[in-house]
Amino acid sequence: MRSAAVTVHESVHDPYAELWFAEPAGFMDLPMNALLAEWDTPEAEMLHAAAAPLLASAPDEMARQQFIALLASGQRMLGALREFGTVHCSVGLHRDDVGGGAQPLLSLFTITWRDTAMAPRAATAARAVTESAGHRHIEYLELSCGPLTISEVLRRPAADSGLPRFPLLQVHAHLPHPDCKRLVVLTISSTGVARREEYRALLRGIVETVRFEDPMRVAS
Repeated sequence: MRSAAVTVHESVHDPYAELWFAEPAGFMDLPMNALLAEWDTPEAEMLHAAAAPLLASAPDEMARQQFIALLASGQRMLGALREFGTVHCSVGLHRDDVGGGAQPLLSLFTITWRDTAMAPRAATAARAVTESAGHRHIEYLELSCGPLTISEVLRRPAADSGLPRFPLLQVHAHLPHPDCKRLVVLTISSTGVARREEYRALLRGIVETVRFEDPMRVAS
């Protein structure tokens, strides 16, 4: 039996980190801080340097403007997520091994912090999925990181949003922090509704790695 390779990201040594987790293969981090960097900062200069070869390789001015528009659209989306407390975002690209579809499966994985009223962690985990409408297939778990709930929500864009009317599956995991004053929400979103069981298993695998204490220090 072969063991899976694990790559330790440099962020594991971040002295300000409050959550540690592992992502499975197929996910690519979106550097939120770099993409949303303020003008005239080192981060912004790095973004410009990274985008320059792409802009230079565009066949014409129209293609360059389309790339800039796409980048701006992505920045607006990430900015909206950050306003709601999102601190991590990554894109998932996986082959449909179950359905055998020709098109790859795309998903978005986010981690978001939310403040909560002071309460026992089990009560906060339960309340997170009962106070909001639409949560289905609710599961309560006790893992190494503490009590949590996993649930699913099916959403459709508003008619006037201009977005395609495809249903969006969101699988949420609500994990109360040990300080009992906040919780972290791990979410996988995808239009691949038929693969809800697979995405649920994917999210549960991530949740099982979550720790609220530095695992590198604990291991030592």
